[in-house]
Amino acid sequence: MAISTEQRQQAVEQFRGSEGDTGSSSVQISLLTQRINHLTEHMRTNTKDYSSRRGLLRLVSKRRGLLDYVRRHDPQRYLDIIGRLGIRK
Repeated sequence: MAISTEQRQQAVEQFRGSEGDTGSSSVQISLLTQRINHLTEHMRTNTKDYSSRRGLLRLVSKRRGLLDYVRRHDPQRYLDIIGRLGIRK
């Protein structure tokens, strides 16, 4: 099951920089985090679902790249994002 539209809109509203901002790094990281959390729960019950595991690893890698980008360009925003999302360094 995918993330609902309401959850997606809520994440965009929390992390957007200005009105109409739906594609900034912060928003992308929050959406990826929601998908990662959802897939992590799926993997706890379906341990042999290797295609979902591959997708999960791909999402984690993509989020890591975005976080590295934010850390290089705005270290304070990086700390704010990982604090709000509860992501480990």
